[in-house]
Amino acid sequence: MSTVTLAHTSALSRLGAALADGTRTRILLELRAAPARPSELARALGVSKQVMSNQLACLRGCGLVTATSAGRGTWYSLADPRLGAALGDLLDLVVTVDPDCCSPEGCTCA
Repeated sequence: MSTVTLAHTSALSRLGAALADGTRTRILLELRAAPARPSELARALGVSKQVMSNQLACLRGCGLVTATSAGRGTWYSLADPRLGAALGDLLDLVVTVDPDCCSPEGCTCA
C-alpha cells in the first residue's frame, strides 16, 4: 500500500512548476546560501526588479519561499531549510537526457 498522498503529489508538482522556470530555479539556489532582499537577488541574477517581484510572488504562492518584513525592506528565504538540502541533492544527481526527446522548450516524448 502506497503512503504517497495527494498532499505529497501537490508539493512535488509545486516544486516542479517552480523549477521549470530558470529564473525561479536560480532564485531558489541563491536562497540556499542565505536570505536576501529582492534588489540583491535581481542584481545577482541580472533581471529587473519587476521580474524579480513577479517570480518571488510565484514562489511565495507555491509555498517555497517566505517573506519577512524588516524596516523598509523585505527579506526572502526558503520556506523550509530542508528545501536547500533537497536542491543540493538534485544538483548532485546525474540525469541523462535524450536531446531528441527533451529540450529547454519542453519534452516531446510519448
